Amino acid sequence: MSGLILEFPDQVPYDAYVHAGTLHSLQQPLSKDPGEMSFLMVSQVMELWFGLARHELRDTQRLLREDDVWGAIATLRRIRLHLDGLIAAWNGLRWMTPSDFNRFRGQLGEASGFQSAMYRHLEFLLGLKSESLIRPFKRQADLYDDLSVALAAPSVWDDVIALLARRGFDIPADVLTRDHAQEYEPSPAVEQAWVEIYHDDRGDNPLYVLGEALTDVAEAFGDWRYKHLIAVQRTMGNKPGSGGSSGAAWLTRSMAKVVFPELWSARTVI
Repeated sequence: MSGLILEFPDQVPYDAYVHAGTLHSLQQPLSKDPGEMSFLMVSQVMELWFGLARHELRDTQRLLREDDVWGAIATLRRIRLHLDGLIAAWNGLRWMTPSDFNRFRGQLGEASGFQSAMYRHLEFLLGLKSESLIRPFKRQADLYDDLSVALAAPSVWDDVIALLARRGFDIPADVLTRDHAQEYEPSPAVEQAWVEIYHDDRGDNPLYVLGEALTDVAEAFGDWRYKHLIAVQRTMGNKPGSGGSSGAAWLTRSMAKVVFPELWSARTVI
């Protein structure tokens, strides 16, 4: 214990930095059912992972725009590990049966994970965009304004495509200048660019390595969405979800929208 500082004149430095006291004050269950604490805390942990992934994806965009491909690759590899943590968070709810959930579900009212603003930010950065998804936030002006900006801004995939154009690949002008607020339509030219890139699969080819790092992120995000679907089916079956969604049916449809689509379709051609 020699040299270990045990007395501090003010706040403990760890708490001042991490704000642990604040974090641990945020769990406020609405029922007396002990299982609700798991549901609440796992949801809050996921929100933190969403925020971290958004932070890293924004940094990925900055690096892509600066043509720092290897820097973007390093960031994407971190994101892949962050998504592993996000996926693992579902394990904290694997104990929950329909009876367990029903004991406190009524306390949630219209609250639903569908209404997570941070998750929408994450989806928009990954290129999964729909104007209808920001409508639930209209009464919260700050959230709605932030999401409106995110909806209209380029996604990571848009920045990747712009990078490919700067590197000499034949990307049509309408792809580069499209309305970023609209749902992305896959481009044969972008697919062909990835086919060409993957023909040079050397570990020192930065675009090939970038493609694989992006694929890892897309795959991990897909794994999280699948785990979400299974968690809903395990606790609710096919009942309607909270907040008016169709529950498992809506999640199944949303999973059909693929992140970074031409990276996947190019594999059919290669």
